[in-house]
Amino acid sequence: MKHPSTREFYAYWDQKRGDARAPDRSEIEPGAVRELLGDIFVLSYDSAAGYPFRVAGTRVCALLGCDLKDRSFSGLFTEDGRREIEDIIAAVSEDALAAVAGITAISEDGRPAHLELLLLPFNTRAHSPLSLTGLLAPFESDRRLLSDFKLTSWRYIGHQPQKFVPRALRKLAVARGFMVYEGLR
Repeated sequence: MKHPSTREFYAYWDQKRGDARAPDRSEIEPGAVRELLGDIFVLSYDSAAGYPFRVAGTRVCALLGCDLKDRSFSGLFTEDGRREIEDIIAAVSEDALAAVAGITAISEDGRPAHLELLLLPFNTRAHSPLSLTGLLAPFESDRRLLSDFKLTSWRYIGHQPQKFVPRALRKLAVARGFMVYEGLR
């Protein structure tokens, strides 16, 4: 991770997850990352709708020149790179992996702009829709409207192995000749 905002948000997310694969969405406190809120967004895991924004920070909206709520995240990318970003989003959401990517976009004056994208999963819960969070930070400080996003690099950030508490084994005689060992999968 190259951008300081990316490193800071990842460190906060990592601290909140503890030994779990990902934190619950309710554990992320906006006040704790107040300085980063303009760069943070939340996506709905809905491939048919192009992974729409549920919420997007003011700086992210300013980079694209509009309110992003319900707009397609994968639609920001050029047609030839759209499949790659959708595969990354799927891996982040389904495998609970964090991902960081370098992005090049085109500004309204035709110059390239370089950004860093961080995608982080939330812990999945039964009967609730999947979502993920992220941060989009430009390396250049000038305010330009951007379009035609292209992935230039990406990698997954593996998580530390979960700590499992040893369970006591109990041998249960359920029926003659049939034994059940509780605690093993």
